Amino acid sequence: MPQPSSPRSSTALQRHLASETDTLRLGAQLARALRPGLMVYLSGDLGAGKTTLVRGLLREMGWSGPVKSPTYALVEIYSLFNFDLYHFDLYRFNNALEWEDSGFGEYCHSGSVCLVEWPEKAAGVLPDADLRIDLQPRDDTRDAQILALTARGEACLHELPDF
Repeated sequence: MPQPSSPRSSTALQRHLASETDTLRLGAQLARALRPGLMVYLSGDLGAGKTTLVRGLLREMGWSGPVKSPTYALVEIYSLFNFDLYHFDLYRFNNALEWEDSGFGEYCHSGSVCLVEWPEKAAGVLPDADLRIDLQPRDDTRDAQILALTARGEACLHELPDF
């Protein structure tokens, strides 16, 4: 079986994820590079693997409870060893001001990590991303592109090993 590719540039990393296991493994690798204060946007169509990536990340961080999509709750909160992780899903937002009305901005601070699905639904009011992870399904596989958008994001990206 061919190994997933992982070309790296100074601000982006490309990965071909041949299976769900590869998506979980990318999440685990990302977990080792995350630091409190990071804002991560997760993009991709429904079923692209965003929650699977988050599941791999949380399992690596020692979370043994359920990991579900926050589509209906809007946010799932995970209290981890050294920070709180907030997993947002803004798919159901009708306009960007719902972010401000919800009070979710208070969750985004130097002592937490925020993972935001469907960030475009709160464009203009959502805090800027340090990393953007785009997942694109390709038949039974998917491609991932991780973009560093800040110096903190760049530091995180450079901690990710090659597959």
